[in-house]
Formats: sequence, structure tokens, C-alpha cells
Amino acid sequence: MRIAVSSDMDEPVARLLVEELRGRGHEVLAHGALSAGADDRWAVCSERAAREVADGRADQAVVCCWTGTGASIAANKVPGVRAGLCADAYTADGARRWNDANVLALSLRLTSAPLLREILDAWFAGGPSEDAEDRENVTRVERLDRDRTAP
Repeated sequence: MRIAVSSDMDEPVARLLVEELRGRGHEVLAHGALSAGADDRWAVCSERAAREVADGRADQAVVCCWTGTGASIAANKVPGVRAGLCADAYTADGARRWNDANVLALSLRLTSAPLLREILDAWFAGGPSEDAEDRENVTRVERLDRDRTAP
């Protein structure tokens, strides 16, 4: 799988994220502080990673900033992106299952190495629910994107 990754800071957990993803066999497209000379402002690098997903150049993305909040907000402004800020494995599983999230947002401050691995395990093990109500909710969010971008 091709995964876009962004971080506004060159933190150990951000480097571990890239290492973990590559170790799991994923191709990583790095943005922000993870790419030499790239703009590392959280709004900029999170948007760039999210656009990789929206434009089909990446299957998913992981966006990081100190709290994860700014990265998730910026990513969610890109039509077609459903970013979930996940601080634990249960939330990551739910984001994939109930929200069909295609972008994982992480806090550089709160995510330890063991927690990162648990979150990634849950994120990649999960998939979108086939439950009619869950699909209806995702369809509604997609409609909100279309309405927002309509002329």
C-alpha cells in the first residue's frame, strides 16, 4: 500500500512511524519535516498528505502534529478525506470501521512507540463496515464534501 505521511516536527515517533510503515511493506510518501526542504507547517504538510489520498496517489495517509488536532483539521478540509484523530487502538479500529477513515491523525506528544504499533495494528486490521447505517453515514459525509465543493 502507498501511504502519505506528514509531520510538522522531526520527532522520534514520526521517524518510527515511517520505519514501522516501511517495515510492514508499505511505500511511504513523506511530507513536512520528514522530507528535506519541504514546508513543515502542520496545515501545509497535512493538506499535502491528504491530497495524495484524495487525488489517488496514495491509498491512505497518516498526518501528525504535536496534538494531532491541527493535522486532522487540515486533512479534513480536503474533499474526499475522512481523517480520524486516534489516541488508542480502539479509536483507530472504530475510525476505520464506522467512519471508513482514510487518513489517520496522530499526536506526536501523546503517542509512544508501543502505542503507535497498537494503533497501526488496529488501523490496518480494520476495514469499512458493511452495516447499512454505517454506510449511510459515510455517504452523508461524502455528500457534504460534494455540496461544499459545488459551484
